[in-house]
Amino acid sequence: MRDRAEAVDVVMARELRLLDPDVRASPELVGALLHPEFHEFGASGRHWDRASIIAALAGVTDQESEPITATGMRGVQLASDLVHLTFDTEHNGSRAHRSSLWRLTESGWLLYFHQATPYGG
Repeated sequence: MRDRAEAVDVVMARELRLLDPDVRASPELVGALLHPEFHEFGASGRHWDRASIIAALAGVTDQESEPITATGMRGVQLASDLVHLTFDTEHNGSRAHRSSLWRLTESGWLLYFHQATPYGG
């Protein structure tokens, strides 16, 4: 059980790094957290692959926007190499329910899949 709790803690910390504006602005730092086969269904409804999300995040220059806040983060280790996280975010008045799958690789835990679903008040 201890290993499972540690894996979830590691993945939660890595997920929170992806919300850090300094990390998001760095293609190298973002890329180090994403699995080679990463894909996402964003809150906008758009499908993103690894290259497109790295490029999009690197292109964001609005340093004055509010930080992304995460609440209610929970995780469960589904297999020895797979952790599922769920949490909510708020950013500039927009809210989303989020779900992430992290896979353990030779490089450590990498984000394999992410989905964001917008929700109101």
